[in-house]
Amino acid sequence: MLDSNCDDHHHQSKQRERILPKRIILIRHGESAGNIDGAAYATTPDNRIPLTPQGDQQSERAGAQIYDVVSDAGASSNWKVYFYVSPYARTRSTLRGIGRAFPRSRIIGAREECRIREQDFGNFQVAERMKVIKEIRERFGRFFYRFPEGESAADVFDRVSSFLESLWRDIDMSRLHHDPTDELNLVIVSHGLAIRVFLMKWFKWTVEQFEHLNNPGNCEFQVMQLGDGGEYSLAVQHSEEQMQEWGLSPDMIADQQWRAQANKGNWNDSCLWYPNTFFDKFADPETEGTADELQSPSDIDCQNDS
Repeated sequence: MLDSNCDDHHHQSKQRERILPKRIILIRHGESAGNIDGAAYATTPDNRIPLTPQGDQQSERAGAQIYDVVSDAGASSNWKVYFYVSPYARTRSTLRGIGRAFPRSRIIGAREECRIREQDFGNFQVAERMKVIKEIRERFGRFFYRFPEGESAADVFDRVSSFLESLWRDIDMSRLHHDPTDELNLVIVSHGLAIRVFLMKWFKWTVEQFEHLNNPGNCEFQVMQLGDGGEYSLAVQHSEEQMQEWGLSPDMIADQQWRAQANKGNWNDSCLWYPNTFFDKFADPETEGTADELQSPSDIDCQNDS
């Protein structure tokens, strides 16, 4: 009976692994009126800021580019896509533009997700006041600084982390599939900061590493794709130069390149740069217990939640 239960559990685990999304694509909204003129935020609520005509065109071009990625340039025949979108006007409009590239039969569904909305900056934004506030933020640190009446990046991290947990429940319970043989692609239409903290949470980047990250451009998208060994990586679809533009350090880029080829489950033996981030020296095993009793850097648990 025990062996049977173990076999069932193994089968269920393999089944869950088999239907993991092939790609998770993060895309920032197209050019908005606020990107052109910051004074728009003084009279229009942030959530109602519209796309510009240029932003509409960017959205349609991005849709065609994403279609090309998820269809493997037409080589794949059994792919589907599911969308999550921020409730803001500019992200909803971006999704409509993206959707024009996809036949209805390829779209499993779409869901508005409030937790991936833009960082709250504190209602209407007076330009002179925001200039001073952003100067203070640079001195305080971009991750922990909380805008008056608004949010910090740390606050956004918390709600995006909650969204990621819900995303995994959707995947584990097969809520996003009609046919488990289809290749599933998730597209998340969001905002620059929300995308950065999503990646930070997923790849366990530190606050210091976050501080060096840059927003993707309007309608620029970042593809997290399953590598040969079952780890998600930015390096499958993106070049080292692109990752440098997004602010990834050489260590972070090397990690993405490792993930593109790594066997799932080997993470503990290969994440030595994580302990080196937190420790400057380890005890000599000759003076502090036996070698078996001590943890080496590779023994420290850096297992990816994903």
